[in-house]
Amino acid sequence: MPNTSISISISCLAILIWCFSLLLINSPGFSVGQTNETDRLALLTIKSQLHDPSGVTSSWNNTINLCLWTGVTCGHRHQRVTELNLSSQRIGGILSPYVGNLSFLRYINLADNGFHGEIPQEIGNLLRLEKLALPNNSFSGTIPTNLSRCSNLIYFHVGNNKLEGQIPKEIGSLLKLQTLALYYNYLTRQLPDFIGNLSALEVIDITGNSLGGKIPTTLGLLTNLVDLNVGENRFSGMFPRSICNISSLKWIYLAFNRFSGSLPFDIVVNLPDLKELAISGNNFFGSIPDSLSNASNLEILDLARNQFKGKVSIDFSSLKNLSWLNLEQNNLGMETSNDLDFVTFLPNCTSLKVLSLYDNQFKGELPHSIANLSSTMNHFRIGGNQIYGTIPPAIRNLVNLIALTMELNQLHGTIPDVIGELKNLQMLSVFGNFLHGSIPSSIGNLTKLANLELSSNSLQGIIPLSVGNCQNLIGFDASHNKLTGALPQQLLSITTLSLYLDLSHNLLNGSLLLQVGNLKNLVFLDISGNQFSGVIPVTLSICVSLEYLNISRNFFHDIIPLSLGFLKSIKLLDVSCNNLSGQIPKLLDNLSFVEFLNLSYNHFEGEVPTKGVFSNKAKISLQGNAKLCGGIDELHLPSCPSKGSRKPKITLLKVLIPVVVSCFILSSCLTIVYVQRRRSIRKPIDTSPMEKQFPMVSYAELSKATCEFSPSNMIGQGSYGSVYKGILGEDEMIVAVKVINLKQKGAFRSFVAECEALRNIRHRNLIKIITICSSIDSKGVDFKALVFEYMENGSLEDWLHQSNDHPEVFKLSLIQRVNIAIDVASTIEYLHHHCQPPMVHGDIKPSNVLLDNDMVAHVGDFGLSKFLSSDHLDTASETPSSSIGIKGTVGYVAPEYGIGSEASMIGDVYSFGILLLEMFTGKRPIDATFSEGLTLHEIAKMALPEKVMEIIDPSILMEVMANNSIIQEDRRRVKVEECLNAIIRTGVLCSTESPFERMEMRDVVAKLCHTRETFLGRRV
Repeated sequence: MPNTSISISISCLAILIWCFSLLLINSPGFSVGQTNETDRLALLTIKSQLHDPSGVTSSWNNTINLCLWTGVTCGHRHQRVTELNLSSQRIGGILSPYVGNLSFLRYINLADNGFHGEIPQEIGNLLRLEKLALPNNSFSGTIPTNLSRCSNLIYFHVGNNKLEGQIPKEIGSLLKLQTLALYYNYLTRQLPDFIGNLSALEVIDITGNSLGGKIPTTLGLLTNLVDLNVGENRFSGMFPRSICNISSLKWIYLAFNRFSGSLPFDIVVNLPDLKELAISGNNFFGSIPDSLSNASNLEILDLARNQFKGKVSIDFSSLKNLSWLNLEQNNLGMETSNDLDFVTFLPNCTSLKVLSLYDNQFKGELPHSIANLSSTMNHFRIGGNQIYGTIPPAIRNLVNLIALTMELNQLHGTIPDVIGELKNLQMLSVFGNFLHGSIPSSIGNLTKLANLELSSNSLQGIIPLSVGNCQNLIGFDASHNKLTGALPQQLLSITTLSLYLDLSHNLLNGSLLLQVGNLKNLVFLDISGNQFSGVIPVTLSICVSLEYLNISRNFFHDIIPLSLGFLKSIKLLDVSCNNLSGQIPKLLDNLSFVEFLNLSYNHFEGEVPTKGVFSNKAKISLQGNAKLCGGIDELHLPSCPSKGSRKPKITLLKVLIPVVVSCFILSSCLTIVYVQRRRSIRKPIDTSPMEKQFPMVSYAELSKATCEFSPSNMIGQGSYGSVYKGILGEDEMIVAVKVINLKQKGAFRSFVAECEALRNIRHRNLIKIITICSSIDSKGVDFKALVFEYMENGSLEDWLHQSNDHPEVFKLSLIQRVNIAIDVASTIEYLHHHCQPPMVHGDIKPSNVLLDNDMVAHVGDFGLSKFLSSDHLDTASETPSSSIGIKGTVGYVAPEYGIGSEASMIGDVYSFGILLLEMFTGKRPIDATFSEGLTLHEIAKMALPEKVMEIIDPSILMEVMANNSIIQEDRRRVKVEECLNAIIRTGVLCSTESPFERMEMRDVVAKLCHTRETFLGRRV
């Protein structure tokens, strides 16, 4: 019996062990022998579909335990993968469905990378998953419905991707979900009712989609909700009353939707912890509830851009934490003297940074208590109301002000001299008031000032010379005042002036100085209605960005300079009501963008042109010029006298005027930009095979075109020759002539290489060759030259850096730099991947990037170019090339060239990476400020990602300035930072020391284009 009992016990134990084994084997993720082979194979498959230029996953191999792989964390018990964290590693590619085989995963973080493609449905196999973070990638498709199987999911974050479709109903089964972040995707339809089932939700962020309809009432069931962000969608209906009882709510963001109706009178009574109420950009109306006085923890109150009206009766003395009060663009105020009483309570808000009452109906005297507002204030905006009184001198206390805007009110008195103590001020706007007195000289202390708007007051005296200290100024408007004196040259030295300079309707006198040519980037110039005299300066033609030029109602005399015909961007040109004389320059008919040309009430005579703007009567005004003749029939001008008897005189004028004026302009104004495209000159002669493709031109013709290669016409100099500006042939086509210095070793090979390169390539962003010269000069010495299309805006080098020839510093906007970078990258990508055979440029640098009239970049100088063999590797073909030894420019040449490597595509990529970093930091690759052996690449790499803004060219940062909408300003700043971060990251990846880690140019083009489209807000 005992043996029988023992046998039975052993049998029972065996059965129990067998059952337990079955259960264990069939449990999720069980691996025989407790191995993690399944995880290893899954990770290697995932790696195979990644683009990992930084080699983050290089440790993912068979020689290292997978639990030691970068970004991989294993559990202690089973050694199975529990976490996969590859965030911010510049990884691209697709996420393999094999991620679903990592059955022990609890945490996935792939944020801030370049993943694309769909989120695999196999994510639903991860039954243990608690956190899925995929933001800031390019995932597309729909949200996977299989996600509903991840019943343990707590955190789901896919913001800033390209997901579309509706929020799937399956999400409603994730009962443990605490964070749902879907912001900035392309989601549509409605916010579904099942959202109320997710009782654990603490954060909902669906900002920046295309969701519409009404907010479901079930939202009120989310008793743990802390953060509700549904802004920038298409939601409509009344304010969602259901959320007013969620006592846990701290942040409510409903801005920029289509909500309407009035706010609940007890909106915050049951929200004791509320910190933010942002509902701007909707259609709310009625009065602002007084109950907001009870929101003692409120930090942000943004009610802008609605239709609120009436008196503001909030007791702000109880809102001690308030930092942001934005009531702009409503109908607030009763137009009574006590409309601003609430402002007297704001000094109790000791953390206040932003106060905007702009564009309402507030009336009353400006309270001098504003001087007691928090010293942390950086935006004070009260423009567009009916506020009167004076600007208190004690405003000097607001030392951190960035924007002070008081325009379109009824303020009187003077601009206090203490305004110069607000050293951080970037915008000062007081136009449209009754201010008098002079512009205080202390304005010159505001060195950060970007916009100065003083128009439509009664200001007197001169423009202070100290304004020249405001070297960051991009817009200055002092029109419609009583200013006197001459135009200070210090004002014209501010090369950052690019948006507008408006001094119209004053009493200014003297001449318009030649220094006006410093304002190369200025778009709007208006000095009309003054007492200016003298001649129109020829240097105006240097202002190539001018779209609006108005010098009317002054006392200018003499002729219109021919050079004004080269202002190709001009849309409105008004020289009316002066004492101008002579003939109307025929070059004005080349102004293809002109919408209106006003020449009226002068003393012009002779024939009116008939082409261009002169072919449309509606676009010109000529009245008050009694001696004009000819023109189109609709003008009804008298016919011009017969030219027969005056032929010698006319012929002389035709010859002398262009020659004399052109020589004067060429010798006196090196930087005047001529924009004139003519048909190519064709004089084919029998020549060598490499020259047959191009029409030939003689040495004598080029000598004449360049005034015998005058030093005053030299516009560039390189290793193998000099470049001259010239006017070639009967058509007077403006060209660039590159004369090869054949005495320089390797110069002939460079000439041959460039000819061969240009013979085989065609691309919109390549410099266009017009003709060549292979002849002998006047001394019988061999002469070689290439004639190119003239690039009106010079080289990128000129625009990025100061030089002795161009003492003014050009300023490129952010989007201009991005466009130029894409132009150059597209050119290199064409050479590498679309030429047969492929070509290496060999010398990518700013001086070899030329800009046409439209600021389109063209890559030139192929003297170091090389064709590659058919396998696209580094082997050189038999094509003549100057790429022998270490060639290129120090700082841009790839490091591997220094150890004997041949010219290669990845060498060009390196040079482009350095160029890209230089464009956006303003620093040359070899800069005197670099210390301890640091390079431009290393400085940029160390700045990623948090400190990128610290290395960016300051002129770019100035674009992020105060705007009428504070919210838009902040969002633009974020967009700018994201754009610059992506560009610097691309530059760093292109310029790595290891050639194998560099990007390919086709990927560079795709990345830059995506960055541009994202910055511009386009869907790509």
